[in-house]
Amino acid sequence: MSKPDVMKTTALPTAKDIIDYMESLQNDKQRQLLMGFFKTGPGEYGEGDEFLGLKVPQTREVVKAASDMPLSEIPALLMSRWHEVRLCGLLILVAQFEKTATKRLIYDTEAIRKRDEILTLYLKYADQANNWDLVDMSAPKILGHWLLLPTALSDGTTDYKRKVLDDLAQSRNLWRQRMSMVCTWKTLQQGDALWCLRYAEIHLHHPHDLMHKAVGWMLREMGKRVSMDLLRDFLRQHAHEMPRTALRYAIEKMSEQERKEWMIR
Repeated sequence: MSKPDVMKTTALPTAKDIIDYMESLQNDKQRQLLMGFFKTGPGEYGEGDEFLGLKVPQTREVVKAASDMPLSEIPALLMSRWHEVRLCGLLILVAQFEKTATKRLIYDTEAIRKRDEILTLYLKYADQANNWDLVDMSAPKILGHWLLLPTALSDGTTDYKRKVLDDLAQSRNLWRQRMSMVCTWKTLQQGDALWCLRYAEIHLHHPHDLMHKAVGWMLREMGKRVSMDLLRDFLRQHAHEMPRTALRYAIEKMSEQERKEWMIR
């Protein structure tokens, strides 16, 4: 029996079409590698996650073919047992969000409505982004970008946006917490460090290594994209109490001598 080819269909593919196609590409050798890389063993952060063994470019090809699919189809992808299918669903949301966030559409009423709808769906199924790659490839481009744009949700103020992120940060779910931190990558790209500083402080004493890496990574980006002096100010206040992993990530772009000085504080 020949494999179904979602890329060659003339009709817009459904969630079932996508799942059937992606399952047809299963690669057991690659699957074993991914299960080890994403720590799916007992007691590890990705425990129980299941993989088909697809490479990211293969998933992106599916996204390209299905980027205009109705939002009503996306939950079936996000609820899939397969990691790559969930990634596909998230990347379709990213693609649709980006189409509504062009300069021409920033203040367009229909575009605002569609962005808010995508953001709401993303948050509803946030628990399905249950590994670091799923979070990192979606949160900055959906949640982070939304922070920079007009919204019709609630009163549309910064206070409401802060509440959305605070709810994620205060969740007991590691991946929601990571969303609140790594989404600030997008705001840093636009020169806004306030979101990064807020959630770096909130997560400063987080017990998990994946959050130490996320905090350090965003602080490093703040130094790179906004102000190295702002990073140094943060470190003067907090370097002595930061997890060493977070500190090492934060100072990675500094000179060797300066890195040594921060590490002995």
